[in-house]
Amino acid sequence: MTETILEPDLPIIDPHHHLWDLRPMLPMFPEPRHRFLETLVPVAHYTFDQYNAEIAASGHNVIGSVFMECGAFYNASYGEALKPLGEVEYVNGVAAQSASGLYGDARLCEGIVGHADLTQGAAAGEVLDGLQAAAPNRFKGIRHQGAWDADPEVLGPPFHAPPQLYRDATFREGFAELGKRGLSFDAWILEPQISDVTDLARAFPDTPICLDHCGTPLGNASYAGKLEERFGIWRDAMKELAQCENVFVKLGGLAMHNCALPEKGPAAGVGSETLAQLWRPYIETCIEAFGTQRAMFESNYPVDRWGATYPVLWNAFKRITSDASADEKAALYAGNAARFYRIEHLLA
Repeated sequence: MTETILEPDLPIIDPHHHLWDLRPMLPMFPEPRHRFLETLVPVAHYTFDQYNAEIAASGHNVIGSVFMECGAFYNASYGEALKPLGEVEYVNGVAAQSASGLYGDARLCEGIVGHADLTQGAAAGEVLDGLQAAAPNRFKGIRHQGAWDADPEVLGPPFHAPPQLYRDATFREGFAELGKRGLSFDAWILEPQISDVTDLARAFPDTPICLDHCGTPLGNASYAGKLEERFGIWRDAMKELAQCENVFVKLGGLAMHNCALPEKGPAAGVGSETLAQLWRPYIETCIEAFGTQRAMFESNYPVDRWGATYPVLWNAFKRITSDASADEKAALYAGNAARFYRIEHLLA
């Protein structure tokens, strides 16, 4: 779908995208594949060239980005605990490629969020040190996803963290290692688990935490048709979480198939006006709860390609914030991401 790009000069730092090559992994999953895997088949190969081309063709002013871990390019030769270093090494090379200026003005992957298994407890500190050494100027923190639901069809493979992972004592022992190193944490959970993040944030009030994907409202599998019914539950949980001043929220992820906003994909020709109408209640609630200084728009690409092309996705966000002030837009689209991930030099 082709649309006129809204506010094309507004600087954007995309604080959440992935790079991967899933092609070697897809044969591991039996047919018929879960719907989630089917959404990824069209973007099974999504590396620097694909993401950079997406940005260049979008018409939006993306000036930089933050890579989010996704289990890609692990190096098994490092051993089980240290194999995530391979992902950060790869992405740091991509960032250097982008920083050369040969591929456009955007500084992609200027911030890197990797992964360390915090269920190792204090031993996770060794992995964190290795990640910092792999990208000393770009590594900012980790994500250890905790998404779980009693209905396995909600997520499908390859996810399924243990239930209440963020409340586990050994996990928290590992989490404490982040604070010792001044690192941040990205939390991905599902809507019924928001209170787990609240409890974690209260236990570690000095560690910056960013909740991904508006807390992932659910509209698929056993939650199909229940978005309206559960909206109040989601809203109240988000307002409670927002009371933790160390927590930021990412405004996006709503085009994932789990949310059913829209129900059909991938990129099923839904325009930004329709998407803005679907997403507005969630995004406006998040901004109201967290304020314009602790919220940031994200693409979650290529996962959100399920429901929105890159140009249309950012147009939908801009429709939602059309009445915001210039200062508020500067914070929501770039400033807050730069501050949280410590890449303020992109705004200089």
